[in-house]
Amino acid sequence: MPLFAPLTNPVRPYAWGSVTAIPGLTGTAPTGGPQAELWLGAHPSAPSLLDDGHGPRPLDRLIAEAPEEMLGAATVRRFGPRLPFLFKVLAAERALSLQVHPTRAQAEAGFAAEEALGVPSDAPERVYKDRDHKPELLCALGDFEALCGFRPTAATAALLDRLAVPALAGWASALRARPAAEVLPALLRQALGGGAAGPDGAPAPDTAAVLAEVTTALGRVAAAGGPFAAACTAYARAARDYPGDRGLLAALLLNHVRLRAGQALHLDAGVPHAYLHGLGVELMANSDNVLRCGLTAKHIDVPGLLSVTAFEAVEPAVLTAAPAAGADPSVACFPSRTAEFRLSRLRPGDTGVRVDRADAPQILLCTAGEARLSAPDGPALRLARGGSAYLPPTTVPVRLDGPGAELHRATVG
Repeated sequence: MPLFAPLTNPVRPYAWGSVTAIPGLTGTAPTGGPQAELWLGAHPSAPSLLDDGHGPRPLDRLIAEAPEEMLGAATVRRFGPRLPFLFKVLAAERALSLQVHPTRAQAEAGFAAEEALGVPSDAPERVYKDRDHKPELLCALGDFEALCGFRPTAATAALLDRLAVPALAGWASALRARPAAEVLPALLRQALGGGAAGPDGAPAPDTAAVLAEVTTALGRVAAAGGPFAAACTAYARAARDYPGDRGLLAALLLNHVRLRAGQALHLDAGVPHAYLHGLGVELMANSDNVLRCGLTAKHIDVPGLLSVTAFEAVEPAVLTAAPAAGADPSVACFPSRTAEFRLSRLRPGDTGVRVDRADAPQILLCTAGEARLSAPDGPALRLARGGSAYLPPTTVPVRLDGPGAELHRATVG
């Protein structure tokens, strides 16, 4: 295996994806259809192809054939013979589904239960595809919008007052009168049709009528300006994209977040979230466990969702990258508590930067300019914008040059 090798990465054409954003990054011609995610990694459902000089081969197969060479002994000891992270470029033109990810313990229990019931792995109602958790970090490459975590209850009550939808007046009263951990499960259950009565004991209203009223109210509040205008604009766009979807009511409970290029969100297990619009790089544990709660035509397991959701009202933390104390200022890391991954931003500038690492693999993605990888007495590899490379663990110095270039690096935490 060479010290570094180029990757060819598959595109996932999900319906919510942008037609132009990923082609604009990679310099390829648009297909005319949505290109939602560019996957960089070794997930078995869509592995990258690595050209090690013998032609392109699936990265997961190369890792299976030589795990310690491709991953390093330390990574194999910690995570087994597989790449523990999945790196993506995400391009959202429409909202992704509202969703929550389980903890590792919840994933292990859920996977075992579905296996015991004989639920096929490809069945639409299958929730747990593997035994692992799926924390993730999203870094914006431009303006990016998301929903993240339950908004503080007083603020959601104030939003509902502004909307002035009579059927939701009981929600506002309950949010003011009861603790978040008590009222939020009841509201989410009713929003998704999992309960017959609201938090005040009143019968659940007709959903179609309420959604129509909410959609009209969102447009009114967005046009009027004020503190909830941006959030209502985003909710109204989701309502147009997913007409009649009960997930809109659940979305009203969540923080609306706007990121600028270089800002990031870290999403732990149990945090409800949805990416709404924009281009970003996403790094996550190599899992596919998702419990959806709206803005989707896919299966929604309301009891299962409620059992894994963390009903805490929080202000989401917006993260930025910073160099480690005393380290090369060309390399800035995003804070993360996750063992499976770490995301860094590299700007080699005029002096270049060393990117070698002896104990873990890494994937480099060029997100601006053009970069050059080189090693002593070896060939070089040029990475244009949108190009990527896989670097197995090595003790040989590897150098990255490229004035004006910016790269994002995924590696083990």
